[in-house]
Amino acid sequence: MAEAKKLKITLVRSLNRCLPSQVKNAKALGLGKISSTVIADDTPSVRGMIRVVAHLVKVEEM
Repeated sequence: MAEAKKLKITLVRSLNRCLPSQVKNAKALGLGKISSTVIADDTPSVRGMIRVVAHLVKVEEM
């Protein structure tokens, strides 16, 4: 069975002055402070959350 792809998501911009939905999505991804990084599975739901905060994060495939 193939191993699931992973995404490394890093918050590079502040959540100040963001819409509440953007802050909630960043928090749901596990991002709180600038430079915080999480590793998440590459699923459609995670991709949708990343799309909401795309201007605030850097995403790398692993």
